Amino acid sequence: MRAQYPLKTLQKYLVGQVFVTLLLTVTVFTAVLLIGNALKEILTLLASAHVSPLILVKAMLYLIPFVWVFALPMGMLTATLLVFGRFSADQELTAARASGVSLMSLIMPVLLLSLFCCTLAAWFNMDVGPRCRVAYLGLIQDIKKEIVNAQLPAGRFITDFKGYIFYVEKNDNGKLKNVMIYRLADETNVDTTLRAPSGQLSPDRANNQLILDLVDAHSVSTGEHGDVIQYFPTLTLNLSTTNAASNRVNEPGINDRTFLQLRQKLRVLENLRVPIGTNAPAALKAQMAALRLGKADFTEPVRVAMNRQVAFSFACFGFTLVGIPLGIRVHRRETNIGIAIALVLVLVYYAFIMLGQSLAFHPEFCPHLILWIPNFIFQAVGAVLLWRANRGI
Repeated sequence: MRAQYPLKTLQKYLVGQVFVTLLLTVTVFTAVLLIGNALKEILTLLASAHVSPLILVKAMLYLIPFVWVFALPMGMLTATLLVFGRFSADQELTAARASGVSLMSLIMPVLLLSLFCCTLAAWFNMDVGPRCRVAYLGLIQDIKKEIVNAQLPAGRFITDFKGYIFYVEKNDNGKLKNVMIYRLADETNVDTTLRAPSGQLSPDRANNQLILDLVDAHSVSTGEHGDVIQYFPTLTLNLSTTNAASNRVNEPGINDRTFLQLRQKLRVLENLRVPIGTNAPAALKAQMAALRLGKADFTEPVRVAMNRQVAFSFACFGFTLVGIPLGIRVHRRETNIGIAIALVLVLVYYAFIMLGQSLAFHPEFCPHLILWIPNFIFQAVGAVLLWRANRGI
């Protein structure tokens, strides 16, 4: 039993070093991310609307759990790079190997710590983070005192206007991108599907209307004599906002929903029935089939958001597997080297996340599966590097 004491001492030393460094790095990344968000919105409001500093503090508190979604994996990667870089540079790893202690036995508590961080990250990703983000956005909306029904928010399913379902991928001060509209014959049946790559939204408050100008719009209408496809170089829709205020349920955006809310929304969208006619010619049916991907385009962003929350929760484990052997190989004590390597790896990981989210409206590429690629890559590469480092290769 005495031979086990040195190993336990080394394990406690390493996991303690990683834990303390993790707290410091998460604190630093949290501060950086908070400043980035505050500079975009909160400080502008403070300068223009004389908002109380207490509102700033409240907004910051709402944002902390949301930024922890990103700060925790980045902190875990940086902590392992720094701790094991110093551990190797100070020849402590060499001394442990000379005593007959393997690298794998040393890092087991660190791997367990990373799995605990994965559990914590899943909680932030799938529940706490989205809820706090919604509370933060609600606070900003209250400060700005904007009339919510005078716009089409990006990334949300809008059902305020009776007989329609709207979805806008991007809304830049009224300049719309990738507009999708379903016109409902009743509460669930769709009789017309309309899509446009761009459009312009302008409020007509004198007449309580929203004027929606679409460009290069395509529509598929289902009638008694089959499906009819129409093309409109320009198309203008006048939407009444008289009843929209009472109908508005302030739904969060797709990326601001909890996992359970996303699953419920996916079920609703999957049950939305789009009838397909049988009397149209073959060529017309082929064109119609391409346009009817609108339903898949509705559901795919929800799948992407759900898979992003789950996949991103495993980032801590993948970063730990890669960070330990890379820290040993770099063999440096300097903090700036470890942080630089961590930032490069984080950019590689986030590149896949951004790719999957950018393809959310292209279900043919299965973007919800792309989000899992960085986990497989980091875990596979990390396992190989750990195996080589354990053997001293």
